[in-house]
Amino acid sequence: MHPTSSRPLVGVALVVGSCLSLPFGAAIAAQLFSVLGSWGVTSLRIGIAALLLLALVRPRPARWTRQQWMAATLFGVSLAAMNGFFYAAIDRIPLGPAVAIEFLGPLVLAAVLTRRVVDAVWVGVALIGMVLLGIDGLVGADPLDPLGVVFILIAAVFWVMYIRMSARVGATIPGSSGLAVGLVIAAVLLLPVGIPASVTAAGDGQLLLLAVLTAVLSSVIPYSFELAALRRLPQRVFGVLLSLEPAFATLAGWLILGQDATPLRMLAIALVVAASVGTTLGVRPSRRSAPSPESRDDDPPGVFTGPVPLPD
Repeated sequence: MHPTSSRPLVGVALVVGSCLSLPFGAAIAAQLFSVLGSWGVTSLRIGIAALLLLALVRPRPARWTRQQWMAATLFGVSLAAMNGFFYAAIDRIPLGPAVAIEFLGPLVLAAVLTRRVVDAVWVGVALIGMVLLGIDGLVGADPLDPLGVVFILIAAVFWVMYIRMSARVGATIPGSSGLAVGLVIAAVLLLPVGIPASVTAAGDGQLLLLAVLTAVLSSVIPYSFELAALRRLPQRVFGVLLSLEPAFATLAGWLILGQDATPLRMLAIALVVAASVGTTLGVRPSRRSAPSPESRDDDPPGVFTGPVPLPD
């Protein structure tokens, strides 16, 4: 297969990998809330992820332009707020419905950016799945806490910001340097709420190990994968592919946290998967010429027409 034509498939695989990794990391993190608090776990996870990425990537931000610094800073703000409010939400409501409600953010983004009728149809199918998951959370055995719903809606807004800023970072900063610096900025913003959790975890090897595992599964792997995927897929396709995440979140909640998967929830998952498959089958590479041999795999843009141009 020609390297150019394989890039969309690689992008799809990266998004699926992210959807697999993140909810299982969140399920592990939920087990730490009673000891460290949701915001404390968020701070600890982001801080550990930032240290790991700094060691692996070794960014050189001193050479960055003002535009690159602005992109990385806004990226860091979105990371801190999105993760903080998400963890605050799943401390109050089940993981599956929480991810389903949060997905309203990127779902709306995908609907706004879509340019084909078939894409809008698949967005509608995914939206029906989100609604069913929400209904299941309201009438099922685990009623949704109102404050938890508010927290997850706030997280949904910052998830949209994360997608937009992730695309901008991928387009303006080569490699994973933007991700590493963004995580550092997020870690600094969360530091005031994370100091007590860090002190507690430092004195308990098991807590620290779980925190490191959470950081790898919930930050290092998914964010690296998503940043690379956004270089290969338009944001509208990326957004709908993320509809796989509620399905994996429900699975993680069931396997790790013992949260039941009801028939209504399983129907919702089937709709979500159908939308994701439909969108994936509709992905077509552009007719641009192949990149030169000197161009690196992480050099934006990909062979797609995206990422969709961002406003100034």
